[in-house]
Amino acid sequence: MAYYMLGAVVASLLGLLFLKCSKGKKKSAASSMEAQRIESVMESSGNGSTDTDIIIVGAGVAGAALAYTLGKVEIPSCFVGLILEKCELPYKNHGHVILADPSPILFYPISSTEIRCLVDVPGQRVPSISNGEMNHYLKTVIAPQIPPELLSAFMAAIEKGNIRTMTNRSMPATPHPTPGALLLGDAFNMRHPLTGGGMTVALSDIVVLRDLLRPLRNLNDAPALCKYLESFYTLRKPVASTINTLAGALYKVFCASPDPSRKEMRQACFDYLSLGGDFTNGPIALLSGLNPRPLSLVTHFFAVAIYGVGRLLLPFPSPKRMLIGARLISLSQVCISYVGDLGLQRYLM
Repeated sequence: MAYYMLGAVVASLLGLLFLKCSKGKKKSAASSMEAQRIESVMESSGNGSTDTDIIIVGAGVAGAALAYTLGKVEIPSCFVGLILEKCELPYKNHGHVILADPSPILFYPISSTEIRCLVDVPGQRVPSISNGEMNHYLKTVIAPQIPPELLSAFMAAIEKGNIRTMTNRSMPATPHPTPGALLLGDAFNMRHPLTGGGMTVALSDIVVLRDLLRPLRNLNDAPALCKYLESFYTLRKPVASTINTLAGALYKVFCASPDPSRKEMRQACFDYLSLGGDFTNGPIALLSGLNPRPLSLVTHFFAVAIYGVGRLLLPFPSPKRMLIGARLISLSQVCISYVGDLGLQRYLM
């Protein structure tokens, strides 16, 4: 127990150090100013001489084209997709994440007889399907890591040849205020699809936009409306940033690595989620958008790190173990940087 307490102290001190070094605090708009903006837009919207349509661009071909044009798109990995038939998952009606090497494998049911398998391949390129490299890769590298219950169906899907690939994109939300237009969905913001957060963020953005537009009588004055909707980019942050940060962090943690600290963090994260209770329900609530509180995200990040440090310091805290523990804590810096970007006050609300 003493070692766990020591780990907690070390984690807290390092966390405060990272937090103090974080930059980029942003001020939230005052409620009185927001009310004035609503009133201003409502007044001006009734005086417009022309009708203005709001064009909302989401995903699809147009959204992808705009994303590449307007934003900095990164491609951390690709998915190789197969459909497994006539088999059952180890836990029925649940999605499964296999912590494989080099990166995770996803399984989830799409019908009563079919299971979709998504094999993550790091990088921007995948083995060629046409010359047989893909089949060889799936059979020799991936198949040995597939659960026994799914192996036969997995091999049959490879032989069937209906293999699809897609790139996984990540793009931060960069506002592009344009009178008469608003970007939503993947055209505006993307994160790694490992956690399936894209639709959650998109639907949350729609709710925020609906609430902003609800008090307006009409939408005639496009410039005034564009100015008014600037608050959209602030109001969406609690949900969007929490899910985006968690998606990116979990993907990095779940990918295999020769780094001992990364290995320890991966195992600590898996064991932490396996504890049940709040240790499981808390992260799931964050992933699903049911608890969009960044403070909760920070809490679980450090809880995983402290849990990992405590494991390392038992039974005896050797210098090597302490070094790995310090590096393990440093892996949480991505979350601490996130705190600094949004401002600490947002996490205490």
